[in-house]
This record gives sequence, C-alpha cells and structure tokens, in this order.
Amino acid sequence: MKSEHPGKRPEDPFHRPTLSTAVFYRDPARMLDWLGRAFGFRLILRITDQEGNLRHAAMALGEGEIMVGSEWDTWTASPASTSGRNTQSIHVLLGSGLEAHCASARARGARILQEPTDEFWGDRVYRALDPEGHVWTFAENIRRVSREEAERASGLRIEGSWPEP
Repeated sequence: MKSEHPGKRPEDPFHRPTLSTAVFYRDPARMLDWLGRAFGFRLILRITDQEGNLRHAAMALGEGEIMVGSEWDTWTASPASTSGRNTQSIHVLLGSGLEAHCASARARGARILQEPTDEFWGDRVYRALDPEGHVWTFAENIRRVSREEAERASGLRIEGSWPEP
C-alpha cells in the first residue's frame, strides 16, 4: 500500500533510514556492548554527558539502525522496569546465517523464546529476549511463497502487496 504523503525527505546529514526504533534500558552503556556481541550491531554514534553517562546512541545492522537510550523521562522504560512487559518487538531481517546468529546470541546470554522455525510466508525466524527484556525477532528468507500458498498454509486471508515467487 502506498503512502498518502510520499514526499521526498530533505537531505539528511546523518544518512538515517526512513524508519528506525529506539529502545530504552536501565543500563544502556552495558547494553551497547551486549547488542554488539550478541546480535552483531555496530556502534555508529555515542553521546555522553559531562559525567560520562550515556545520553543517546545509535547502532546499525545491515541497512537498519536502532537508537539506544536510558530511562530519561517518565514515558521511557525498559521492560526490566515494567515487570517484563513489552509494547513492541524489534524485527531484524538478516541476509543469511540465521542458525549461527541464534547460536551466537544464545552463547552471549540471550534467552531464546522461539527456536529457528520455518514460517508460512517463507522466512525462517527465531525470537530472543535481551538481558533487560526486549523481544527481538530475527528472520531470513529461505523460500518464495505465493499469496495463495501462504493463505492455504496459514488459513488466513492476506491483503495488500505480496511478492510473487
């Protein structure tokens, strides 16, 4: 489905993607290192205050970016501060290597919520919980599936754009 307001973005000196997400942590500085080791993100920006406290950070994986911050206001919270409740799940599409990615995340302390599983839409997916409780879904496309095949396999009605096999 096309956007009603496609408009062109003005040139962005930071070269950010059109859409990204921010995750909040009790200990964001520790999580920057963990996200790099466990999930393969690379640090692209770190902003600290005069005391050395992390105020804002950005990390990249492939063409995507996430922002990482602290619980800096009443409306920001880590799942660790909300009895583990999440209001979003972060989805990351990997080019390849899902099994190895899952093994690496597990070895570095991620709790695997869903082992790698083939899904009806053609992706292989696993879900992991980071140390503060954010849910991460990692996927890799393993086969092309027609809309009709996906509907038959799932029992669901699918509308909108769907890639042809």
